[in-house]
Amino acid sequence: MKKLINDPNDCARESIEGLALAFPHLLRKLERWQVVVRRDAPVANKVALLSGGGSGHEPMFAGFVGPGLADGSVAGNIFASPPPPPIVAAAKAIHAGQGVLFLYGNYAGDVLNFDAAAEDLQADDIVVDTVRITDDVTSAPPERRQERRGIAGDFFVIKIAGAAAAEGGSLAVVSAAARKANDRTRSMGVALSSCIIPASGKPIFGLGERDMEIGMGLHGEPGVHRGQLAPADAVAAMLVSRILADQPLPAGSEVAVLVNGFGATPLAELYILFRAVRRLLDQAGVNTVRAFVGNYATSIDMAGGSVTLLHLDGELKRWLLAPCASPALTQC
Repeated sequence: MKKLINDPNDCARESIEGLALAFPHLLRKLERWQVVVRRDAPVANKVALLSGGGSGHEPMFAGFVGPGLADGSVAGNIFASPPPPPIVAAAKAIHAGQGVLFLYGNYAGDVLNFDAAAEDLQADDIVVDTVRITDDVTSAPPERRQERRGIAGDFFVIKIAGAAAAEGGSLAVVSAAARKANDRTRSMGVALSSCIIPASGKPIFGLGERDMEIGMGLHGEPGVHRGQLAPADAVAAMLVSRILADQPLPAGSEVAVLVNGFGATPLAELYILFRAVRRLLDQAGVNTVRAFVGNYATSIDMAGGSVTLLHLDGELKRWLLAPCASPALTQC
């Protein structure tokens, strides 16, 4: 293992500290906690959005804190949910009297700890709502969609909810916007190698040098197919066909597309994958309104990536294209 780190057990804390130091015009870090919030938080007369989860997925979640996106983010250690106390501290730091919306991927540890934090906050008369993101089509069948994992689709839900909150929507309106985005978002990934957690120094799973695994999760959760590495066009066809089978899109539909890297895949390869995805959507008569290509929700240094489609309507399109500013995304 060769990594530019200090103590492996300090990676999450030092990464958050470095992020806040790199973007002081956007973020400030809370003392004691692995938490960043907007520099101007709390923002008066606005619903507060709090995202979070385990570290190792950078720039998710802390990289998407700023105007038009989340108001704060709380980070656990590598692939570990943050405990309730920093979640409570983060929520109180961003709360401006209009309520707090929790946005996070649907993982057992996150559910347990964010729910516990919500109970503590409600005991202090802070109104909290929660949207758990469930975009990974391979993690449960359609009839059990509420059990699915959240992966790169977290980005679209945060973007939509952030824009709705920036418009001055109530907690009910912003929560409904986030749920609508989640309901219309689907993702699927492919792993080409394992990642290495710094504290262990070892791959978390085995994968042959010429193999790939379709549908693997961001923490090494098993996928749906393991086989020989295929060309990018064929991989794109596997991912897009599965997504469209889960969420059929009539000709003339509009989508936002995210081709997301897992941390070790060169940008050139992600563009090759996007090229294939775009061609498949064009052939299906589906119009790409906005494309995002790069590292948005990684798995430390895993090779591979994912495809995410957000099925747009007029309202979601407006929120998607709304301005925002954060370390990982600025849109004018």
